[in-house]
Amino acid sequence: MPIKISDIQIPIAHEMAEFEKKFRNSMKSNVMLLDKIMTYIVKRKGKQMRPMFVFLSAGTTGRIDESSYRGASLIELLHTATLVHDDVVDDSNYRRGFFSVNALWKNKIAVLVGDFLLSRGMLLSIENEDFTLLKIVSEAIREMSEGELLQMEKARKLNITEEIYYDIIRQKTASLIIACCKVGAASSGADANAIARMGEFGEKVGMAFQIKDDLFDYGVQEIGKPLGIDIREKKMTLPLIYALRNATWVEKNNIKGIIKNHSENTKKVNEVIHFVKTKGGIEYAESVMTTYHKDAIKILNTFPPSPSRTSLEQLVQYTIDRVK
Repeated sequence: MPIKISDIQIPIAHEMAEFEKKFRNSMKSNVMLLDKIMTYIVKRKGKQMRPMFVFLSAGTTGRIDESSYRGASLIELLHTATLVHDDVVDDSNYRRGFFSVNALWKNKIAVLVGDFLLSRGMLLSIENEDFTLLKIVSEAIREMSEGELLQMEKARKLNITEEIYYDIIRQKTASLIIACCKVGAASSGADANAIARMGEFGEKVGMAFQIKDDLFDYGVQEIGKPLGIDIREKKMTLPLIYALRNATWVEKNNIKGIIKNHSENTKKVNEVIHFVKTKGGIEYAESVMTTYHKDAIKILNTFPPSPSRTSLEQLVQYTIDRVK
């Protein structure tokens, strides 16, 4: 029986309900247009996995208090800002099945909305002297930016090695989950050792999470995401990197040629997907994901048993089992 988000949230159900109110308040503005856009953003929120990581990490390492709420809000404000800016950069008209902010209100307004969210997050921390939390999250935002730029730089030549791929996803994806877990631990009054261990746990989860995301591109499961999106965007992910490493010189040239010159051709993209599958790229990526998952649970088990720890383990399993 698949794990449900509602079951995972049981130990923090009250906190999540309270967080909802506090987060809405943190986004309010006296500017009518801005308030209208903030309401739209709040209404189309996702599963709220990041606040869950914050609260469950806090509950695993100590106790949830007001700084935990502020930490979760800070994460959400800054992350939402990066998503709004990403949609402008990618010229994307949709986000989670809804129109993006830039699609409805144009790029100029979207950039300013992102800036507003960044300032709200920073002020929330500064006004409450949550400098440790602000430092953790600011480092994550820097890493995310660097990871995106590193991926863009390497995508031009299609020369990403497995090691560089891990560097990219550690910065792009894992850094934010690391921040969630460290913010949760720091807000609970945990010591430096516990905060560091929670960060290591978050890193393993983030790596497994991104590899799972990359596998969706190859149609491992039936999902809403169209197949081959990463290939069309010339992104080198683990299944493809492994397949190319185990290909002949002729095969490599052919596949790289398709990605460089024919990434909009569905038939050609399917050829790349078939190539990756026949070279064992899917199985290899799944095995690496499983290793990261196991490592995450090992670190988690260094903390005392508690309802929060159990839910955190379930949340990790959910990220591995998810179908979209």
